[in-house]
Amino acid sequence: MLATLNSILLQANPSITPDSVATNNGLNNVHASDASFTIIDLLMKGGWVMIPIAVLFAVSVFMFIERYLYISKAAKLDSNFLFTIKEMLYSGNVQGAINYCKTSRFPIAKLLEKGLTRIGSPIRDIENAIENTARVEIYNMEKNLGILNAIARIAPMFGFLGTVTGMIRTFHNISIANKIDISTIAGGIYEKMVTSATGLIVGIIAYFLYTILTAMIDRGVNKMEMTAIDFLDILHKPASK
Repeated sequence: MLATLNSILLQANPSITPDSVATNNGLNNVHASDASFTIIDLLMKGGWVMIPIAVLFAVSVFMFIERYLYISKAAKLDSNFLFTIKEMLYSGNVQGAINYCKTSRFPIAKLLEKGLTRIGSPIRDIENAIENTARVEIYNMEKNLGILNAIARIAPMFGFLGTVTGMIRTFHNISIANKIDISTIAGGIYEKMVTSATGLIVGIIAYFLYTILTAMIDRGVNKMEMTAIDFLDILHKPASK
């Protein structure tokens, strides 16, 4: 098909020589080769450093999904939960309120359960019990979150390490060959810069995921504080229904 097209072009325009047609065909082959060069091929040229970077990326995604599910559950609270506790306290059913907190699937209920078990003690003791329980719940939400923050810092370092080792290898090969070939230098540099780019991308993604989780924790902590304040208000005014 291509040969037929070339013959037609030669007949239509005598100024087109076979050599020029061959040159154009060569350029077309080059462009076709470039088009077939995929991102996977580029990543494969990064060398062994791409393995730990890929592991860091997988760990960051796993940590985000696991923490996201846990924090979402920990920050949830039924809108009628505190109202139910209030009604039980006003009716004098303290034990029923404690049992209701125990059967609740919301971690915030643990704060109120601890406060309910301290009813009869000074308000300050109840506040301290709620604060101590809140610290435990906040710790559980922040658990292993530092790993994601560490990945955001370590991944770019691995990328830079891959670039440095690749540059060392490239110049070592040049010294052995005892000649300077610009294509060899350029090829070695662009291949090893892949590790730096990949490491930066993984680091940015990990930091972005870390920021999302910290924002979720802040909202959860704020919800805990507001719930604890409302609960203490109920204890301060048990007779106002």
